[in-house]
Amino acid sequence: MKLVYLGTPEMAVPPLRALVDAGHDVVRVITRIDKKRGRGGALSPSPVKAAALELGLTVSHDPDDVLAAVTDDGAELGVVVAYGRIIKPHLLDVLPMVNLHFSLLPRWRGAAPVERALLAGDAETGVDVMRVEEGLDTGGIYAERRVPIGDDTTADELRRTLVDVGADLLVEQLATPVTDWIDDPTPQRGEPLYASKLTKDEFEIDWSQSMIDVHRRIRVGGAWTTFRGKRLKIHAADLVDGSILPTVVQPEGKGPMAFDAWRNGAQPTADERFGGL
Repeated sequence: MKLVYLGTPEMAVPPLRALVDAGHDVVRVITRIDKKRGRGGALSPSPVKAAALELGLTVSHDPDDVLAAVTDDGAELGVVVAYGRIIKPHLLDVLPMVNLHFSLLPRWRGAAPVERALLAGDAETGVDVMRVEEGLDTGGIYAERRVPIGDDTTADELRRTLVDVGADLLVEQLATPVTDWIDDPTPQRGEPLYASKLTKDEFEIDWSQSMIDVHRRIRVGGAWTTFRGKRLKIHAADLVDGSILPTVVQPEGKGPMAFDAWRNGAQPTADERFGGL
């Protein structure tokens, strides 16, 4: 099948490789523009662009190049995976598109379904291959696969699992001609919930919450608190008998380290608490 692939971050790379390995003809890859990265500020391509160039695929930063992919290359379907931009209606008018969404819709429509599922304490999530419409993740479902969420699963671990499951699901769905199924999705059912991006404030640990909620926030990644007036990131922690036991922390201005090593150096007193409590 002749495809246009729209994606940007690292999580969008495995589905692209899976489609190529399955024999699909990816006639155009559309991704976000190169960004300045690192201390030197040098321009670097998105992970999807780097992978596409390695695979010998044609890359564009202009979504309107979908039109040329249809007229010049005979594209039959667009595949969207974490592209990072809304697909404009005039493109959907000329090329049907599917999106690989990392939740069980209509729960967690939006940009941060993995993080919101963890914060909410969901016992399972999943992957949907859905039709792209003008609305935010409102399209019907073509295929779905459920994935359990363990009590200690981190966002990075869950994301990797969902990406692998989603890549397989895409390949399975696209194994039959697009004309056989594109006009027959299953409508979403149930009350939608929206997965907005996490704000900066949401990464600060609120120690007045239950320790279960604190543990979920740490598992999302990027969680931080303060100690002696300085920021302390908590990269990993165990929840044991209702208490948080950090295992990997990162003091302000330093790299990650084992919690025991940090504690031996900081020598906290019995009266000192995280967050100034």
